[in-house]
Amino acid sequence: MENTILLLVVGIAVAGVFGQWLGWKLSLPAIIPLLVIGALLGPIGGVIRPSAALGEVMRPAIGMAVAIIVFEGGLNLNLRELRSAGSGIARLVAVALPLNWLMGTLAGHWVAGLSWPVAILVGAILVVTGPTVIMPLLRQAKLEPRAAAFLRWEAIVNDPIGATLTLLVLSYLTLSTTMTGSAAIVHLAWHTLLGAGLAAALGLVVPFGIRTLFARDLAPEYLKTPILLAGALGVYAAGEAIQPETGLVGATLFGVVLANIDVTGLQELRRFKESLTVFLVSGLFILLTANIDRTTVAMLSWPIALTTLVILFVVRPLAIWLATIGARANWRERLLVGWIGPRGVVAAAIAGVAGERLNEAGYSDARLVLPLVFAVIASTVLLHGLSLAPLARRLKLASGGRGGLLIVGASRWTVRLGEVLHGAGVPVILVDRSALALRAAKLAGLSTLRVEVLSVIGEEVVDLRDVQQVLAATPDDAYNALVCTRFAPELGRERVHQLATEGAGTRYEASKEWRGKIVIGESMTFLRLAELMEAGASLVVEIYRDDAGLPISEDGDGWPIALVRHSGELAFLGAEHAAVPVAGDLILRLYQAALAPAEEAKKRRWRQLLKRRALAA
Repeated sequence: MENTILLLVVGIAVAGVFGQWLGWKLSLPAIIPLLVIGALLGPIGGVIRPSAALGEVMRPAIGMAVAIIVFEGGLNLNLRELRSAGSGIARLVAVALPLNWLMGTLAGHWVAGLSWPVAILVGAILVVTGPTVIMPLLRQAKLEPRAAAFLRWEAIVNDPIGATLTLLVLSYLTLSTTMTGSAAIVHLAWHTLLGAGLAAALGLVVPFGIRTLFARDLAPEYLKTPILLAGALGVYAAGEAIQPETGLVGATLFGVVLANIDVTGLQELRRFKESLTVFLVSGLFILLTANIDRTTVAMLSWPIALTTLVILFVVRPLAIWLATIGARANWRERLLVGWIGPRGVVAAAIAGVAGERLNEAGYSDARLVLPLVFAVIASTVLLHGLSLAPLARRLKLASGGRGGLLIVGASRWTVRLGEVLHGAGVPVILVDRSALALRAAKLAGLSTLRVEVLSVIGEEVVDLRDVQQVLAATPDDAYNALVCTRFAPELGRERVHQLATEGAGTRYEASKEWRGKIVIGESMTFLRLAELMEAGASLVVEIYRDDAGLPISEDGDGWPIALVRHSGELAFLGAEHAAVPVAGDLILRLYQAALAPAEEAKKRRWRQLLKRRALAA
């Protein structure tokens, strides 16, 4: 028995990570391969049956995992977003949710043929648009901030509300078989208010206590992240002990409050929690999909298929459109939010429990709850997952271009670098704190941003949707390393670069863990580049041919800096980079002043190549 559970848990964990990697490799939303893997292991292949192996442990384990997921989602909710999207977000919660419930109930009764009690329950389940699906989709789609805020806030706030609403309906339907309707309502109201009230109070108060604890140095650094995680689970458990699903309210509030008060150590928690959440979401999706048996799949019918289409194409779009009339949202945002509403882990987990309990209470059509909900989950995951990015680009609500380069530090060399890369078709943004330093970049026609990238305002205004790589090129080696460390978790360590540091190549050099990848060469520091540019050095773009005889390693006359592939992709060169040129690539090289007279001829060849590329495109 123990070996069976061990193999099941480890197998799901490995399959989940593989599904995430497969989604990244195929440029698909990771939820899609996870759904396919779960179906292959469960209802199609019959390899595993999680509920039979885990027994009573499965439901509380899923509950704790969901609590951690909504807590992590709460950490991503910035109250400053409400300034630009507040009325729209409020309407998505206060107006769209009841409309979705009402119209989902009508669809369940009139289209699927469910009895009114079961239809009301299904309508409550389907108001939840889970963060388990929305957050990975937003990470990939690169939406503009306000549209992303609408979807993120709706998913995270509606998740605990929808779960609590569903459990209230379920509890009332089961209690009404043993007590009068009024007695059941009083019983549920008392327990729900008590559970949700306790969880909410703890979710609001505990973060301030933790902030005081940390500020007064009453907790060691290595315990800060465990304390925050334990706090989220404790708040969740307090609500669950009184009324099921009310704990999610507290866990969500706990994350929101933490994200919006000054708590030290939160960045480390965010990075750890993001990895943990990816792991949990992967496992939960496979677990719940694999738990569907073939009998449930066999219950799929034309009424269920038609109900699913009505919910996708009528219920949600109409509810969102009506709810956002007069809100601070344009028609493109309303259209996108009305279409995108994938259901996730919470809906799947509740559907299994609800269908079983209603069936035991004597509702014969309760057996249709699970197949209907999973039909909606599978359809929304596939359709919304595949359509979000292209639809957002079509509506001009997302980045449509290839990733560019963010250069931190304006100098004579970086301005010239940005100018040359911009001419080669690579989007460039030059960032500096000094307006004077950015003047030359503006005159060269480059996109500039005057801000401290490590500041709070810098996090808000530096838009990474069109940024694929970062180059830190200021005179301060330590600052360059700090900038790379800041952007590495979001862009990847292979895409953050900096100039060579003093002591490069020796044991006095900064560790690779705490800096970016060195471009050009170990001797090419900021000071060395400044001296070369002052002496009249030039940046030249050359066409690489197999017989060109252009070495990629540093030579006595010039230094290779980067490649621009035929696709427009930028690849830096240096001892720590593995880029290999192919015929047709553009090579950007730094030449000393002695070779400057040949620059005009090279520029002419470069312009001719760019013109041919433009005509071919």
